[in-house]
Amino acid sequence: MEVKNKHVVIKHQFEDAPKESNFEIKTGVFSLSVEPGSDDIIVKNLCISIDPYQINRMKSFSSSHHTISFAEPITPGEAIDGAVIGKVVASGNAKFQKDDLVLGVFTWAEYSLVKEGNIIKKIESSEFSLSYHLGVLGFNGLSAYAGFFELCKPLKGEKVFVSAASGAVGNLVGQYAKLLGCYVVGCAGSQKKVALLKEKLGFDDAFNYKEEKDLNSTLKRYFHDGIDIYFDNVGGEMLNAAIANMKAFGRVAICGVISEYTDDTKRASPNMLNIVYKRINIRGFLAADFLNVFEDFSAKTSDYLRTGKLKVIEDVSSGVESIPSAFVGLFNGDNIGKKIINLAEE
Repeated sequence: MEVKNKHVVIKHQFEDAPKESNFEIKTGVFSLSVEPGSDDIIVKNLCISIDPYQINRMKSFSSSHHTISFAEPITPGEAIDGAVIGKVVASGNAKFQKDDLVLGVFTWAEYSLVKEGNIIKKIESSEFSLSYHLGVLGFNGLSAYAGFFELCKPLKGEKVFVSAASGAVGNLVGQYAKLLGCYVVGCAGSQKKVALLKEKLGFDDAFNYKEEKDLNSTLKRYFHDGIDIYFDNVGGEMLNAAIANMKAFGRVAICGVISEYTDDTKRASPNMLNIVYKRINIRGFLAADFLNVFEDFSAKTSDYLRTGKLKVIEDVSSGVESIPSAFVGLFNGDNIGKKIINLAEE
């Protein structure tokens, strides 16, 4: 049996902020049967994770290229791949049966032809929404958990600052910090997001960075005695200001630098004397560095979800056609929480 299959490609590589015109929706004929003797797996994609790091794959050059498999550059005209949850519709691989739910690195498409190595895991439990496995129980959640607990080694009562705090990772970092008993301030790009942080997610305070003229002074206002931990998702001027306001032996976990992805002029240039004399520890990381703590992360986070101690914030669009605008929206600050594309119901 054959069906029409829509998928997303980039028309060309680009260096600046993404535009919807950089993308194209293509439609091809796709077979839903597996060749005899093949170990291929055919998956109907149900929901797709939309993540800002993908823009670095769309550039002609990025230091992320060739560092890890999921950061490999994307070839114009070829389907883009990323984290996807789908249902197996046909399989030549004995490990996967029809109707299995799987999480893996599949194409931004309605259907994907995959190998066993593309599949990260089967989703055995139906306790939580499928989309949670792309966000709070997936690599976004692991980034928040491992970056905060494994790298920053927080203590109860410490002062924590989170940038892009209403995003897929930042909102979870703030919630983990509050559950530990830390004082937490977040920044975001609108008053609506600021209200969400304080009123729904329990941050002690928050501010709209777009309304602040001097970030250094702003952070002094919220952290009179300095910052113990800074969880960085944006880089640039915010990182400079945070370093200037760190306490001695402060810790900085750098998860992302979205302000720098599309503008070379916004490179962070922190005061190195601050780093030396305050003995500040700065560490960049990837979620894949901490797969060894995935079981611990998953168990604790699941418990927090069951008891309602952890809130889930998702921003959902529908259909392959919505992918370009959803991706562009990440860089315009349109999303709140984890950006998901729903393609079909389970």
